[in-house]
Amino acid sequence: MRQTRQKQANLDSNWLVLDHAKELQAIAGLLDEHPTVAELVWQDLAPKGLLKDTGAQGLSAEQVLRALLIKQLNGFSYRALEFHLVDSVTYRRFCQLGWAQTPSKSVLAGCIKAIRSDTLEQINRLLVGIAADKKIEDGKRVRVDTTVVESNVHAPLDSNLLWDCVRVVTRLMDRARTIIGAEVTFPNRTRRAKRRALGVLNAGSKEKRKPLYRDLLTVAKETLQSSERVIEVIDRALANDSMDLLVRVNAMGVRKELTHYAALALRVMNQTERRVFKEESVPAKEKLVSIFEEHTDIIVKDRRDTFYGHKICLTSGRSSLVTDCTILEGNPADSTLAEQMIDRHIEITGKAPKQAAYDGGFTSKANLDAIKAKGVEDVAFSKARTLQITDMVRSSWVYKKLRNFRAGIEGTISFLKRVFGLDRCTWRSLPSFNSYVWSSIVTFNLLVIARHELS
Repeated sequence: MRQTRQKQANLDSNWLVLDHAKELQAIAGLLDEHPTVAELVWQDLAPKGLLKDTGAQGLSAEQVLRALLIKQLNGFSYRALEFHLVDSVTYRRFCQLGWAQTPSKSVLAGCIKAIRSDTLEQINRLLVGIAADKKIEDGKRVRVDTTVVESNVHAPLDSNLLWDCVRVVTRLMDRARTIIGAEVTFPNRTRRAKRRALGVLNAGSKEKRKPLYRDLLTVAKETLQSSERVIEVIDRALANDSMDLLVRVNAMGVRKELTHYAALALRVMNQTERRVFKEESVPAKEKLVSIFEEHTDIIVKDRRDTFYGHKICLTSGRSSLVTDCTILEGNPADSTLAEQMIDRHIEITGKAPKQAAYDGGFTSKANLDAIKAKGVEDVAFSKARTLQITDMVRSSWVYKKLRNFRAGIEGTISFLKRVFGLDRCTWRSLPSFNSYVWSSIVTFNLLVIARHELS
């Protein structure tokens, strides 16, 4: 049966005398002192079918969490994580692996992806409380800023999206033919769709692209009609009670995927017609930029850079600890988030901060009044605009200090992106995206606490 924590100690009791090993030792000691962290992870692993009453025990909840920390701390893929957990004595000791434990990349991926974002957020709140108990972070001074975490998608082109729709739907129909039999028939238009997509990409003018787009839309429409007929064939096959159970499960799975991607293909075709032929400006909220990561938002930053992912809002304290994070839907203005982040800070710490520093995008008189009404004494926006400094803070000296303090969160965001993978999420689906963001933040905060204790 899977355990909450690994009770048996490693036979090798010595850590390497290296900075990285010392940091891992400090993190391990922190996790040992607070077993509640492992219990939260265990609650996610048990309902997922990853908890067995018989056979091999598998990784404990704490081992899974520690493997996740190693992965995010180094930016490892699951294949690289598998190698280093076998090869590195220090990583094996940190993860409390026995001499015969060599978890495969599929086991690591299955266990790590089972940890929910809500669980990781709870762990982060525990870490904020631990930092407060250790006098590392008091929450009296906070700084807030936003950034973008990109989804794992290429820059969207309507021609590439149509090509993706044709090849994916065709592949699913081919799988349905393998499961159901020769009764499933359809024309394969993938080569034609690929040629048209490449033609659009290489066309030199709008006039040359239009006929290529028109033929590509025709191919996509034919493929979509074929998928409807294949779904009907699958339904007739499923109506047969004599069908083998495994075949039935596979057929139902293919039908579900076909329905899903056919609906996305309709959206892509609609936006292509509106943009290319009707020359409409399709709003960002209505655009689909990927059929694989359909949750992806279009984020235009400072009217110049365009990102495809999700906007997040971070709150950090004077210790650089990230006390809170909100993963946003769409591209809301920063000015709509200022009050919300203070409310969340009060919920986490039980009291309002004495001072709060924001980027210029959060500036507004309404935000200033609302935040001060919550008990915040000094509120500094890096760009005062129409606000008077004396309305925000007690003096110009305090304003300069808070403005310089706010700039420190830029370094925190840069560190999160460069080291902890927060620049681009490589996990698929929105729930996994949220878990990825929180796993990076939890790993970062554990390292921050460890370094404060070692200093």
